[in-house]
Amino acid sequence: MTDARPLFIPVILGTTRQGRMSEHVARLVFDEVVKREGVESELIDIRELNIPTGDAGSGIKDAKFSETCMRADAFVLVVPEYNHGYPGMLKHVLDTNLSEYIHKAVGICGVSAGPFGGARVIQNLLPVMRELGLVTIFWDGNFSSVQSAFDASGKLLEAAYVRRLDKFFKELIWMARVLRHGREQVAAGGE
Repeated sequence: MTDARPLFIPVILGTTRQGRMSEHVARLVFDEVVKREGVESELIDIRELNIPTGDAGSGIKDAKFSETCMRADAFVLVVPEYNHGYPGMLKHVLDTNLSEYIHKAVGICGVSAGPFGGARVIQNLLPVMRELGLVTIFWDGNFSSVQSAFDASGKLLEAAYVRRLDKFFKELIWMARVLRHGREQVAAGGE
């Protein structure tokens, strides 16, 4: 029996920098995920969250963001690679929650100005995702030479990215369904 409830898969834009090309990627990813039958989404820009930087952890949660994370069946992170790593503000934001992520799928779209499509940022985020209780899918979204993939208005110039995202979303949606079934039907710890 298939659960008819739509999956909720928010897309999180993981940088606060001005002039960020990853914003074009996040909009493309959001536009593509909402085309999927049985999927709802929301584009979350961490720049717009009300999370103080003078403290850390669950004590500084943004209530709306935490509620969105609790409701989510899966997540897509769109993350630029900065000097082989991920933006510190993304880590700060993600660390404000924990129980909201447990046993939920996550797919990562790496963004870079160079030829590797954010492969290093994805690699560096994998242990963080595991520690947060998220389950990573095995397809990544790699956006290389992002400055050439979109025009100044954000229009996609490289149609191949849409085909690549198709594989990414098929895996993410499958994993989200399986994990939702598990969260709802199987006691934690397999009991």
